[in-house]
Amino acid sequence: MRENPPSIALRLHRELTEAWSPKPGLGRLAAVNHSVIGLRFMVTAGVFFAIGGVLAMLIRAQLATAASPFMDEGLYAQVFTMHGTIMMFLFAIPLIEGFAIYLLPKLLGARDLAFPRLGAYGYWCYLFGGLMLLAALAAGVSPESGWFMYTPLSSGTHSPGINADVWLLGVTFVEISAVCAAVELIVSILKIRSPGMSLGRMPIFAWYMLVVGAMMLFAFPPLILGSILLELERAFDLPFFDPERGGDPLLWQHLFWLFGHPEVYIIFLPAAGVLSTLIPVFASQPLMGYRAVVVAIVSMAFLSFGLWVHHMYMVGISHLAMAFFSAASALVAVPTAIQIFAWLATLAHGRPRFTVPMLYVFGFFFVFVIGGLTGVMLAMMPFDKQAHDTHFVVAHFHYVLIGGFVFPMLAGLYYWLPHISGRFPVHHLSKPAFWLIFIGFNATFLVMHFTGLLGMPRRVHAYAADSGWEIYNLISSVGGFVMTIGFALVLIDIISQSRYRRGFRRNPWKATTLDWAMPTPPSLYNFASLPHIDCRADMLEPDRIGNELAAGRGYLGFVREGRMETLAVSMASGRLEQVVQLPNDTWLPLWTALATASFFIAMLAKLYWVLPFSVAAVVILFLLWTEKSAQTSDAGPLPVGLGASAVPHTEAPNAPSWWAMLLTLAADGTLYASLLFGGLFLWTSAPGWPSAALPEISLALSVFAASALVAAGALGVVAARHAGAAPRGMLMASATAYGLAMFFLMWMAFSGTPDRMGHALSAVCFVVLCYVAVHAALGAVFALYGAWRVHRGYVSAQRALDLRIGRLWHLYTAISGVLGLAFVRVLIALGSGGDAL
Repeated sequence: MRENPPSIALRLHRELTEAWSPKPGLGRLAAVNHSVIGLRFMVTAGVFFAIGGVLAMLIRAQLATAASPFMDEGLYAQVFTMHGTIMMFLFAIPLIEGFAIYLLPKLLGARDLAFPRLGAYGYWCYLFGGLMLLAALAAGVSPESGWFMYTPLSSGTHSPGINADVWLLGVTFVEISAVCAAVELIVSILKIRSPGMSLGRMPIFAWYMLVVGAMMLFAFPPLILGSILLELERAFDLPFFDPERGGDPLLWQHLFWLFGHPEVYIIFLPAAGVLSTLIPVFASQPLMGYRAVVVAIVSMAFLSFGLWVHHMYMVGISHLAMAFFSAASALVAVPTAIQIFAWLATLAHGRPRFTVPMLYVFGFFFVFVIGGLTGVMLAMMPFDKQAHDTHFVVAHFHYVLIGGFVFPMLAGLYYWLPHISGRFPVHHLSKPAFWLIFIGFNATFLVMHFTGLLGMPRRVHAYAADSGWEIYNLISSVGGFVMTIGFALVLIDIISQSRYRRGFRRNPWKATTLDWAMPTPPSLYNFASLPHIDCRADMLEPDRIGNELAAGRGYLGFVREGRMETLAVSMASGRLEQVVQLPNDTWLPLWTALATASFFIAMLAKLYWVLPFSVAAVVILFLLWTEKSAQTSDAGPLPVGLGASAVPHTEAPNAPSWWAMLLTLAADGTLYASLLFGGLFLWTSAPGWPSAALPEISLALSVFAASALVAAGALGVVAARHAGAAPRGMLMASATAYGLAMFFLMWMAFSGTPDRMGHALSAVCFVVLCYVAVHAALGAVFALYGAWRVHRGYVSAQRALDLRIGRLWHLYTAISGVLGLAFVRVLIALGSGGDAL
């Protein structure tokens, strides 16, 4: 007797629930599902936002009156530094990550992201890094040099305690999370989509997050490098930023703002993606100018990386350079305007519904346009010289970030809250909360423009009573507390709506995207079966599609041997390519994050003997992640439903993990390029060059090391090409060559740079050689691990993913190693004033 459709759907739901069910109790800490991890990011970011808000109120209490005794200068410095650090590193970026991790699989028609364990590991790194910073705040040793940590103020001479070390290590720990999120989001958007969803059919939010992921991938490495170099200077006295020993404090500013200016757009673009998703829904009109908006956000990303000197007009750069960066800073207004006009055109062609999310949208338009106009003013060099380091800049900054980020994200929160909670909203408190935030915000920061124009500098804890600033500061402080009451009402409103409102079945907003084609709150597997998309994915019929998918009339409408599966497609066309087997809940991300935390804590405590054990633990734990993917036989194409079949990702030539390694190396290469740029910058700009004591790097050892790196890389590449021939011997020989290269490199690093604490030239050469040596060591790990996998029978001509991933590392290590050795010799020649050429 045939089952009827409802019973088939119920049986499929039970099987999927059994396969995807989380562990009970404390076992939920082992969860890796994107919905769980995304919500954790968002809730944790909300907690940090509340802490940062309390610090902001302390600042406003201090500045409300002249010469206030509320806080002394040292405590005030810690408070404003932690306020900025929390809002930029612990709230804004992680909240973006949380939204994207939670929403993207639902918008793309997938069951999870490409690397659930990487997302979980990123969350724990974010949490532990944030807790390091909060613990320092509670202990009174938090950083006090500003959230930008300018040198030489943050150097060991002027900040001798551990305050600056807490910032450098804690923020770098958090940035690991951002890089992990960038890799995961880019690969997931490009590969883990519903079949048929080409790039031109993706929902607009996915385009925004794809661009943001790429920006995060290339923007964070320069700051990571700067943090490493400054910590090396503070811990081991390597003089990268000390002008008396061949360093230059401006190197920090260049590295910081190579990250800092793109970060403004990293924060704004996801919020703009929320607007591009919401406005068409409430206007009942598809987004106008879809392709123009895509071009605008891509161009904005490129422009954002060419504007970092916008923040450095006062450091003495040439007039020609200032003119270039001033023009580029004004030019970025063009793609911003394209998006704004697309939103206005969508509203003009539709019939807007004025709901609470739309209140925040209109609040965004008002606030962000003011922030954009003042931004254009500050982009002009003559005006920037007048307003530089005044409260005018603070006001502009908050108008852009709160107007361009917080207002849209609150709109998105109210829009997707029914999706998360499964309860339909009743907005009794929502509207008063909006008006308190809107009025309080403008009272706080609009007036701050006037104090800036009257000359009030930033980062001062007191001012004279006859300065004429007191009344404006009092108004700002009152407005700040009004805004805080509004945010408190939002919190109460969200809790009440999540717990006490009536439920609903599906799609209360009449949206046209896949995230509403599922029951709410969603199951951990999102879709009972996966759709085929044949039109733009923000012009669908979620009600009809949802019923079909729930009945199993799509791809993967079954459970295969209890596995958790989703599909991967070709990047451009969306053609079905692979079946991706997803990992079950595991404690490994948590243990790996704890091992990573031990490294940073040991650095902070100056227990340097612990560091090798921490690194070894991290490497071993990451290798254990691959244990579940081990197969001793080829599976071949697997049926996926709708008459289609696809190979498992472990047998595909372009599996998601291969792309992940490629992107990781892109981030690594950006850090490396920043290091080489730093060396050349010091040669051209730092005082004290040429160096009196040159590094003594042997030409013969350099040739031996380069030859060993090339040989090791070539053996690794050839082994991957002959995976079916069990190339264990080649891989062992590759590991041996890496070991020789590492020995030569470390010998040159320590014996050839005796003056590394006396001059930046030797310090740069030392770090470049150590960078290449570390990569050689990891190359040996890849080779030995590949040999072990071959020995266990986990590798064949089809199952060669491990060796193909290793091949990327071998190629990169050989090329970067030879480049690094050549760079060292050239830099020594340049640093000698040309005498060594």
